[in-house]
Amino acid sequence: MKIIWHWLILTGAIIITTYVLPSTIVFAPLYIVFIASACLMFINMTIKPIISLLTLPINLLTLGIFGLLFNGAILWALAYVIPGFQIGSFKGAVIAALIISAVNWILGKVLYHE
Repeated sequence: MKIIWHWLILTGAIIITTYVLPSTIVFAPLYIVFIASACLMFINMTIKPIISLLTLPINLLTLGIFGLLFNGAILWALAYVIPGFQIGSFKGAVIAALIISAVNWILGKVLYHE
């Protein structure tokens, strides 16, 4: 049940980011957002911890900016893989990743408190 809550919160964060940046993130039908958030959640749970550990020295040198660029790259790559989910530019993907992370954290604290 916990994973479903996290998935729904991430979906809400992507939808809110779409309203904040309407020209950057575009999705065609609504179910595309659920697919994109499921893929993003899978990547965050499996691949991202390994990559974060391997790139820890670069992250320390750049004071976390490399992690933000990496999140933007993951979002940018998802836009190429998922049809109907589009992101305007890499810069927009990085800004969207920052907003998605912040909204995901806020919604997680408000809606799902353990």
